[in-house]
Amino acid sequence: MRCELAVILNRRAPVCPDIAGDERLPYFGRRMPLPRHRNPRSMSAPLSQIRVLELSRILAGPWAGQTLADLGASVIKVERPGTGDDTRSWGPPFAKRAGGDADGSTGDAAYFLCANRGKRSVTIDFTRPEGQRIVTALARRSDVVIENFKVGGLEKYGLDYASLRTDNPGLVYCSITGFGQTGPYRERPGYDFLIQGMSGLMSITGEPDSAPGGKPVKVGVAVTDVLSGLYAVVAIQGALAHRANTGKGQHIDISLLDVQAAALANQALNYLVSGRAPGRLGNAHPNIVPYEALQTSDGYIILAVGNDNQFARFCKVAGRRELADDERFASNPSRVENRGVLIPMLGDLMRARSSADWLAALEQAGVPCGPINDIEQLFADPQVKARGLQIAIPDTDPTAENGGANLPGVASPIRYSETPIRYELPPPRLGQHTDEVLREELQLDAAELKRLRDLGILGDRVPGEER
Repeated sequence: MRCELAVILNRRAPVCPDIAGDERLPYFGRRMPLPRHRNPRSMSAPLSQIRVLELSRILAGPWAGQTLADLGASVIKVERPGTGDDTRSWGPPFAKRAGGDADGSTGDAAYFLCANRGKRSVTIDFTRPEGQRIVTALARRSDVVIENFKVGGLEKYGLDYASLRTDNPGLVYCSITGFGQTGPYRERPGYDFLIQGMSGLMSITGEPDSAPGGKPVKVGVAVTDVLSGLYAVVAIQGALAHRANTGKGQHIDISLLDVQAAALANQALNYLVSGRAPGRLGNAHPNIVPYEALQTSDGYIILAVGNDNQFARFCKVAGRRELADDERFASNPSRVENRGVLIPMLGDLMRARSSADWLAALEQAGVPCGPINDIEQLFADPQVKARGLQIAIPDTDPTAENGGANLPGVASPIRYSETPIRYELPPPRLGQHTDEVLREELQLDAAELKRLRDLGILGDRVPGEER
């Protein structure tokens, strides 16, 4: 037999003919031994026994996969041969990777790097039958599948939940789409920007129409995608807990629109309780006053007064104690009602002193306040440095015996006392681990890998990848 492959399934699996002839692919046989799983990540991590197959790209799905990888899961990212995840080319800027050109032209975009550390990349063309069978075999060995294709988009490849659960009933299958698996919009594509508009988020973001330049504004980060990835991780862990009790997997349906509607939080309830849709207030808060950015003599600071005692302390620092006793401003509801009077008064006071002066005095008095940093200032902040938020992940040159570089990243905000997160795998090069993964997971030998590559089922080998 041409394919010298060890079968990896211990459950009944369909027998699929080799598309190149009548011989059968042994890794689709029945009840063969399961090779021992090797997780390249730390085995002490919380999810070190969990295998994830990621069939997603852009941000929401990859963010979920990266978060699971941070928690120790073994994550295999399936990408299109030749191009891979769209965000690899969403630059500049591009990272200067080990072994790449000096201008970074052979590197990946910063966008891709932000959501793909801790994963192994394989390139498989699953639009073709043999590629579909390889991905199906990987799914049979997985605990979790994450995908963000359009509704029904993977059914024609036999990679939908109904198809994969047949031979892996414990599979947790997470679909992330713009509008979910049901409803009149289910077949529409969904993008973060569109969802920010449709969800009402942009209607409460930006200056009011009455202010100069007032118009709806999107958030500066694709916050809907990021939140969808995080909700997906929560849902996946819940489904894994359910499987631990019942042995049964399930399908998770994550909708970007659902996520952003849920994340409207107090603003959604402001409408549901009052019947009045909240509008844009710029940097002001709809329910708390004063709680906004105010101009000083040399810039802006944030004043975030959360209760009446804090307001009284602010008035003392500002030299206007009487404002705290004024019935128009003595309580938060009265300050909200009279914000149009109070805020101009505070504006005059704030512009009389510098930002540094205000911040020092207000912090001393226990009044919440803070600067408005740009991102360079963020990473220079002593608190950020103390917490180690900027990380560097070794990016060894696969073509060199020695040497390499470090790829920058931002640490996970999750801090475990017993199982700290380790950043051991950099974001992968396209197809960097194809041979490694298929040897380990399906035990494909060199001849079979070459045959599949010659047929275009697998992407080109990465220079320096172990044979």
